[in-house]
Amino acid sequence: MLAAVHAARPDEVWCLGDTVGYGPAPNRCCEVVAAHADLCLVGNHDLVVTGALSIDEFNHDARAAAEWTQEELTASNREWLSALEPEAHRPDVGLFHASPPDPVWGYVLSAEAAWLSFGATSEPLILVGHSHVALSINGKLEGGLAPDGERIELDSARWLLNPGSVGQPRDGDPRAAWLELDLDARFARFHRVAYPIERTQADIRAAGLPEALAERLAHGA
Repeated sequence: MLAAVHAARPDEVWCLGDTVGYGPAPNRCCEVVAAHADLCLVGNHDLVVTGALSIDEFNHDARAAAEWTQEELTASNREWLSALEPEAHRPDVGLFHASPPDPVWGYVLSAEAAWLSFGATSEPLILVGHSHVALSINGKLEGGLAPDGERIELDSARWLLNPGSVGQPRDGDPRAAWLELDLDARFARFHRVAYPIERTQADIRAAGLPEALAERLAHGA
């Protein structure tokens, strides 16, 4: 995925958080994101792993993965995650791990949640993560799932975009997801990149993490 991103020659790379949480290589993920991302947010999984949030909020599989990750994470990577914030702002762009009203826990998966998000910030472009679902919704609450290759014209309308998830996508497409933004040409394009899922599945199983975390990678659900 990084090869695809860098082929687009971006001025900056942004990460919306949850660098760790479900995967079998938390330290490698921290190191790669720290090396490549010009801006990185902290997500709820990151916050639980560092101890800033209670693990009691998680279901069984997420809790098991978080506890394993807490044991695996190096002190330097824990320190790096602990220094991150769940929201950031660039000119005309608001970035939130989850949503503007609740940057840590707020899912944007409904028209009501999108409406509340538009009302909570004045920026014309809102970027959110957290749900693992690639979305494009305009200020009229039109839109929905954003498939590979979809291009959004960033005209006078306000937009809320979710690039989807690099790992653990949940929109039916198991490929890694990323979003290309051109704020000069005023467009956004959604991308998916295939990767050797079976290798990640094998690493999840070798680590003793819940089987469901391996299985869902093949289905994007």
